[in-house]
Amino acid sequence: MNLKEYYHVTSEGLQKIPSLKEAVAKLNSETYVWFDYIDADRNDLSELIEPLGIHPLSIEDCTDENQVPKMDDFSTYSFLVFNAIYYKDTSLITDEVDIFIGKNFIVTVSGYSENSLMPLIGVRGVVERNIQGITQGPAWMLHKILDHVVDQMADAIDGLETEIDMAEEAILEAPATFLPSKLLYLRRNLLSLRKILFHEREVLTRISRNECDWIPKKTTIHYRDIYDHLSNYLEMTESYRDNVNSLMELYASMLNNKMARDSNQTNASVRRLTLITTVFMPLTLLAGIFGMSEWSMMTGTENWRKAYPYFGVIMIIIGSVNYFFIKWMEKRDIKRLSQSPENMQ
Repeated sequence: MNLKEYYHVTSEGLQKIPSLKEAVAKLNSETYVWFDYIDADRNDLSELIEPLGIHPLSIEDCTDENQVPKMDDFSTYSFLVFNAIYYKDTSLITDEVDIFIGKNFIVTVSGYSENSLMPLIGVRGVVERNIQGITQGPAWMLHKILDHVVDQMADAIDGLETEIDMAEEAILEAPATFLPSKLLYLRRNLLSLRKILFHEREVLTRISRNECDWIPKKTTIHYRDIYDHLSNYLEMTESYRDNVNSLMELYASMLNNKMARDSNQTNASVRRLTLITTVFMPLTLLAGIFGMSEWSMMTGTENWRKAYPYFGVIMIIIGSVNYFFIKWMEKRDIKRLSQSPENMQ
């Protein structure tokens, strides 16, 4: 969606201008012209180099989507890079918003992201809803645009907070089935958001200090309100990042506890099987060497009715002695461990 439109901003509102040539002709000290570009390429923006004195490096920065928020000052204008942020389907979506502001003009360039919502609800809609607030000059329009971009970040931050809460509930309910990759995605999104907010706050800091020649001092108080919002969002992002790190530690701890419980259950089963094997091992040996037939031969075949019960009683006694002896050894080992110097400390 490649669109470019030109508007003459006067005290009466917006007056659409059909061509760039006519828009340049409207430039004067009393009013200003708004150049609005959506998804523009380098050729579209290059037409502004000569009439507005835009530096080619600024045009190059507009077409580079990897730019961090910044403000560059030139002799006839200031160039601002801002990022609009949206959170949709657990993904952090950013759309670069580039703004040129001079004495009697303002240029807005947006809509580079494929998932961007800015062309639909952004710059043009903000301007149309605040006609009375922007007629005083380009600085007032810039304030409305930046204020809208920052206000849209609240939904993204709320979305991240909801994702963190859902991840915490999932970890507490079923740590074994929780996917830790969700926490990694959240941390990556928070790091990206923190980077954007940090640089945008630096831009607002410079504006609040009256370092932009095209923003009069009487308007800086309004920009300080945007600065306060960005500072608040940055603090929330830092807090959410700490929460994600805590959730990663919680997940690892609960997973280790579950593995320890499973290991203890396995050890208990092995101990029971070992006890059964130890008890029946000598009985099996007796049964193998002194089997029923051998026992009856030793006592005489005529005494088999007494020999079998005696043999069974002897095996029960031997098994019982083995069982209680093993239990006594376990209690002795437990007592020794409890009285060892390491455990007493």
